[in-house]
Amino acid sequence: MDGDTLFTIGDLARRTGLTVKTIRFYSDTGIVPPTDRSPAGYRLYDIGALTRLDLVRTLRDLGLDLAVIRQVLDREVSVPEVAAAHADALEVQIRTLRLRRAVLRAVAKRGSSPEEMDLMHKLAKLSDDERRRLITDFIDDTFGGLDANADFVDMMRSAMPELPDDPEPEQVDAWVELAELTQDPDFRAAVRRMAEYQAAERARGDRTGLHHDLTETVRDSVGRALDAGIGAASAEAAPIIDALTARYAQTFSRADDADLRQWLLTRLEIAGDPRAERYWHLLAVINGWPVPPSLAPVFTWFAQALRARTGQQSRVE
Repeated sequence: MDGDTLFTIGDLARRTGLTVKTIRFYSDTGIVPPTDRSPAGYRLYDIGALTRLDLVRTLRDLGLDLAVIRQVLDREVSVPEVAAAHADALEVQIRTLRLRRAVLRAVAKRGSSPEEMDLMHKLAKLSDDERRRLITDFIDDTFGGLDANADFVDMMRSAMPELPDDPEPEQVDAWVELAELTQDPDFRAAVRRMAEYQAAERARGDRTGLHHDLTETVRDSVGRALDAGIGAASAEAAPIIDALTARYAQTFSRADDADLRQWLLTRLEIAGDPRAERYWHLLAVINGWPVPPSLAPVFTWFAQALRARTGQQSRVE
């Protein structure tokens, strides 16, 4: 084959695997114009046109549109420039497809309604910045204007949902639930009440931090009671409650009396909304962190046992 060899459209179709109709379209639009015409008026193409057509087919297979292909062929942009831009675009598409796949799997698992599926899709495709803004707005609304524990608020601001590019259905589920939870006015009000109570306690001199040591003490003591099947209202619970109230009295420099127990019961009831714990569990699932065991049964037992000894009904619905 030499440089003077000319090909018909049929020859090009056989050599490239493209249809005659497709090659004629490229020719009509000037993307691969004919080199010459036969005496009968048929279009003829040289080896350069064949090479150009091969490039067009490759670029089309990679998903580039004809306008970009024309720019490459006319050397308005280089192939490396187009490749880099298209690779970036494909990254976005791949991430979108992965999210759609995760949403669909979550929908299939949950048996979601069309409305719920639409919500899941909208929430899942939010950008990282949009997800952070949603949580930041919740934190600002909850703790704004209060003398809240700075360490705790900083911890909340640093713990943002980071939905991975290829999330599991459980992570999509958790993100949707977390987004709905933080937008729930009743939950916001409940957390605001907790923050207001903590701010009031701080104003009265409670500067002892997050009380991790007390939490561990309650977890250990009540956990053993639960494992042993001791009922919160039973006589066996009395020494456990006595030991715990003594520990609280020591930590807060208060007398271990009826006022302390009433104060402690109020404290437990205000902080006892299980949705607060759920917030952190959902965040752990989204970010792929270890999910801590639930403390809800522990503090529910503690509150019930205290209430049984103070003769009080729950004041927090």
